[in-house]
Amino acid sequence: MPQPETKPDGRPGRLWYAGGTALAAAAAAGVGHLVAGLVSPEASPVLAVGSTVIDATPTPVKEWAVAQFGTADKPILIGSVAIGALLLAGGIGLIARTRRTLGLALLGALAFTSVGGALLRPTSTAVDLLPGFATALFGVLAAGWFLGLLDQWGARDRDPAAGAAAGATASGDGRSDRRRVLFAAAGLGAVAATGSTLGKVLSRGASPSAVALPVAAEALPTLPGGLESTVRGISAFRTPNAQFYRIDTALVIPRVSTDGWSLTIDGDVERPYTITYDELLAMPMVERDITLTCVSNEVGGPYIGAARWLGVRTKDLLERAGVRPGADQILSHSTEGMTISTPVQALTDDREALVAVGMNGEPLPNRHGFPARLVTPGLYGFVGATKWLTRMEATTYAAKRAYWTERDWATDAPILTQSRIDTPRGLDRRDAGQVMIGGVAWAQQRGIAQVEVRVDDGPWQVATLGPDAGIDYWRQWYLAWDAAPGRHSLSVRATDLTGELQPEGRTTPFPEGARGWHTIVVTID
Repeated sequence: MPQPETKPDGRPGRLWYAGGTALAAAAAAGVGHLVAGLVSPEASPVLAVGSTVIDATPTPVKEWAVAQFGTADKPILIGSVAIGALLLAGGIGLIARTRRTLGLALLGALAFTSVGGALLRPTSTAVDLLPGFATALFGVLAAGWFLGLLDQWGARDRDPAAGAAAGATASGDGRSDRRRVLFAAAGLGAVAATGSTLGKVLSRGASPSAVALPVAAEALPTLPGGLESTVRGISAFRTPNAQFYRIDTALVIPRVSTDGWSLTIDGDVERPYTITYDELLAMPMVERDITLTCVSNEVGGPYIGAARWLGVRTKDLLERAGVRPGADQILSHSTEGMTISTPVQALTDDREALVAVGMNGEPLPNRHGFPARLVTPGLYGFVGATKWLTRMEATTYAAKRAYWTERDWATDAPILTQSRIDTPRGLDRRDAGQVMIGGVAWAQQRGIAQVEVRVDDGPWQVATLGPDAGIDYWRQWYLAWDAAPGRHSLSVRATDLTGELQPEGRTTPFPEGARGWHTIVVTID
């Protein structure tokens, strides 16, 4: 590394101070992340600030981010917050070069934004403040120490005698001072990397695989084989857990232990109560095949998955509490502070919504709500699929508003009829001859009666439907097409069992779900 550019005041060039302060900030964030991994992963400095940014972001911007980045929106946000913080720290380093006390005070204030972010979390406790305090303290001390080394190095270059008086080494050419600065920089980088890595390891939390699920009192027959074995490229009839979509606001997956977890049912009820995880597992379990859909799913989008869920009927849980007649919503709370509002009627009617503990024969994965989550057939996830569930509060829509309804999403959001072409993919090139067009269609709580496909402006052709697992589960479909050379458009539409045809006109997901026919373009050679 070159020697610093010596300025008239004897200090190294500005980039050294900017880079050194940014390194100190990165090391401080690593320390904060490590402390958070020990006490509260959600309070990690970058994550606490990122969560605040998410809550303050206008709905149209959130929808744009999901549409553009999909499930990569969280890493992009975290990266943006981190880069922004490092740039600010670098700017503070320029100030600290000549006004040390002011610069260090500004750096401490920057680190304290994570304390504010942790305080704003709905479930914050005093422990959540520790990572922010650790970040601020370490950042100020590390920056002060590193910038002092730069001062000594610059003082040696200006005046060896002055440099020695300031504590510099005896080397008149400053080579030892330069090595000390470089070793210090490497040390700060190592602290940043080690703290971040260890914090991530500690944040992984409990392993659901250690849980032994009970056998369902009402077990379902094995799902039939899907069309994926014969129609290449079509979505699997049952979505594997690892491939099931995940859309939520949690920047870090909550770490929940079954030992300390409980579910409270209270609010406007006759008999409020709390049960432990073991008590929940001891209740009668049922299995249900249910397809979940995210309201942010664009026409033809990927945010949908079908699974076999194991859990306790919400109807049974709420009847035990005795929901009073005036309550019209259940406000469910997650361990990380998210609130979701679900109509009481949807949780107590014969659709058999669940507090689910199992997914596809396994305990819920951490990323899908372990140890328990809400699964409500026929409703989009933002009004019926609370993950990391810990409380169900009977109340009214007039009295309390949930997270998404406060942001102007629909209050009651039944899933709309939709269909999607999985194969061929848009802009695919295929050889002339028989081409299999296939995909999935869904209309939870109504079921799919028919799927039709149109090639270019030709007539609608009825597709062959795959196996039927009930009105709350999607249907696979396919159509054999004798494809001629050229560029062709393919469209699909579905009709539900009530006879209602999926509408053609496109709408955006906000505020109650996307409408429209899925259309793609392919080229046949």
